[in-house]
Amino acid sequence: MKANIGLTAKNTGAVATFLNSLLADEHILYTKTRNYHWNYEGDNFMEMHKFYEGQYEELADIIDEIAERIRMIGHHAEGRLKDFLNLANLDEPNYTTNQNEQVKNLTDDHEIIIRILRKDIATAEKLKDAGTMDLLTKVIGQHEKMAWMLRSYLP
Repeated sequence: MKANIGLTAKNTGAVATFLNSLLADEHILYTKTRNYHWNYEGDNFMEMHKFYEGQYEELADIIDEIAERIRMIGHHAEGRLKDFLNLANLDEPNYTTNQNEQVKNLTDDHEIIIRILRKDIATAEKLKDAGTMDLLTKVIGQHEKMAWMLRSYLP
């Protein structure tokens, strides 16, 4: 049964498209953060291990909220890794165990997502989708905070 929530099928289709791209980016960032959690090496290993864990747990919650929003507006959330790789704006750099490289990579990715979210919020507004605007406004705040915390580790 299609959702009858006051949005046109055309508008929900457009929203689902950019939300699925965001979902893909969130998965790439989640995986990268989890990779760094596992593969960090340094004298502050436990600090960074726990720090990364907190970040990927927050990303897991964001991922779930985005996927659920896609379903709420009557579309299917992408869930295959090959689809994420095709839809994502983020890429995966070479492996590194260096804290500064890891933190810089993650900071850059959060900032890319923040810039995309600003555009997506404006698009959601044009499509009259207040629910998606509300979700994206919350998510942008979460990414801004995670990026700020990461930047605090950079020299």
